[in-house]
Amino acid sequence: MNRRSFYRAPEGERRHALIEATLDCISEFGLKGATVRQIALRAGVTAGLVRHYFVSKDQMVAEAYRAVIASLTEKAANVEGDPATRLRDFIAINLTEPVADSRSISLWAAFISQVRVDPVLAEIHRDGYLAFRNVLQALLADFLAVNGRPAGPEECRRYAIAINGLVDGLWVEGCLAGDLFREGELVSIAMASVEALLGLPIKKTENK
Repeated sequence: MNRRSFYRAPEGERRHALIEATLDCISEFGLKGATVRQIALRAGVTAGLVRHYFVSKDQMVAEAYRAVIASLTEKAANVEGDPATRLRDFIAINLTEPVADSRSISLWAAFISQVRVDPVLAEIHRDGYLAFRNVLQALLADFLAVNGRPAGPEECRRYAIAINGLVDGLWVEGCLAGDLFREGELVSIAMASVEALLGLPIKKTENK
């Protein structure tokens, strides 16, 4: 295990480093195997300093999961451009690195196994899922409106649920067996599937 060199970092930076170290250890050793000692070693600090920022390992795990969920939603929410470009980029971001890689699937497997039995993780998961889905729902509403097919919240919600499920499935396949697919193949399949579902091509809007 690599130990990060020690230096006096600001409070926010140190807390972030500890969360990242927690995620590294969970990815490598799983939730049970990621001990406070290992996390401290990875972050280049003492176990006592870890406890200064987090009262327990459970709190560290919860904050780490919150960070994972927030990073996914942030990447999705920050897409720019016209409605079609934003929708395309949203799909592509979620099926390419760093969102889709071996570390991501390891973290997902570790956390998801506890979501059903840990109320704190379950709430984080629920809030993250809804935030992510709401971003997608808004993207779909904009895309359909600009294509002359405005849709109400319920229709967009149903589309968002279906597309989120599609992307999730392809994401798992790509993370677990990425070498079986050609470069860009999963993104292309996702785009074609979403176009078939919506009955519209997802192409960049021409400037008029």
